[in-house]
Amino acid sequence: MKQDRAIKPILEVLAGRRRAIPPVWLMRQAGRYLPEYRVVRSQVGSFLELCFTPKLAAEVTLQPIRRFGFDAAVLFSDILVVPYALGQEVSFESGEGPRLEALTDGRGLGLLRETIDANVVEPVYEAIACVKQGLAPEVGFLGFCGAPWTVATYMVAGRSTDDQAPARLFAYRDPAGFSRLIEILIVASVEHLVRQFEAGVDAVQIFDSWSGVLSPEQFCRWCVEPMREIVAGVRGRVPNARIIGFPRGAGSLLPHYVAGVPVNAVGLDWSIDRGFARGIIPGDVAVQGNLDPLALVAGGRALDSAVDAVLAAFADAPFIFNLGHGIAPETPIEHVQRMIARVRAYGGGGES
Repeated sequence: MKQDRAIKPILEVLAGRRRAIPPVWLMRQAGRYLPEYRVVRSQVGSFLELCFTPKLAAEVTLQPIRRFGFDAAVLFSDILVVPYALGQEVSFESGEGPRLEALTDGRGLGLLRETIDANVVEPVYEAIACVKQGLAPEVGFLGFCGAPWTVATYMVAGRSTDDQAPARLFAYRDPAGFSRLIEILIVASVEHLVRQFEAGVDAVQIFDSWSGVLSPEQFCRWCVEPMREIVAGVRGRVPNARIIGFPRGAGSLLPHYVAGVPVNAVGLDWSIDRGFARGIIPGDVAVQGNLDPLALVAGGRALDSAVDAVLAAFADAPFIFNLGHGIAPETPIEHVQRMIARVRAYGGGGES
């Protein structure tokens, strides 16, 4: 893919180079904590309508860039546009999160398409083109999708649950059927990510938000192996595609992920021991994370201390500053401004 000539700090880091002042963006940086987002959201009837209205999705994507000057924009969309484009009913209930037509057993798989309906997701790629027109050349642009395991947990349960027991039971009781669902999602994810690259994103992140609920054996089977297939599939069509993997909650299983999934950067959640993570992630692989989102809500000296701890832990690594999960809706805007100022005032040494 042809890239803009301007230096994009986030792409330098994804190429394995360390910057004295790390680039910064936040998961869910476009969303409910911003008053301008709430204004746009009020103009449409549903969350999915907002995701599939290119000009509005682009506007929401650009809002935090205008307000905070993040080093990367992240496409406003949702991981559940993939099952929606596979033919599953998806809706978002106010205050309750997503609702899907649950796949309670293997018979439900027969109702899914073999790959995503291009007509359904085309507005997502149109939004990317709109965003590109409004981005400064030094600002990176990230697309994303959910990892197969995480998306499958919602498809099976029909909603989010505390431990994703419905999907785990499906996988134990009918491993062949569950494997079929994962394969469908691998194919769909590759297509969705490739189309995002073709539309103009610079890099993508793959969210495995529920990887932490699995046993070691299941983690390798349902998280590591599908991710490896997706990375290979995307790079087979987009050579040198820059990919960030985010296995939230991996904890002691992180070495399996790092060894098995050849991503450019590994995103860390806030609960992991930073020294442990730093010790197992190779020096040419970027680290991303991992401020506790509640430290950002708290603000003040607690926020300053938490930011400093993250920066110090990864001072010698190619590093992208981010949260350990998505920004909380109740986060005060002034806390985000304070965090960014502290990150950019950091003097961790020269670039390498």
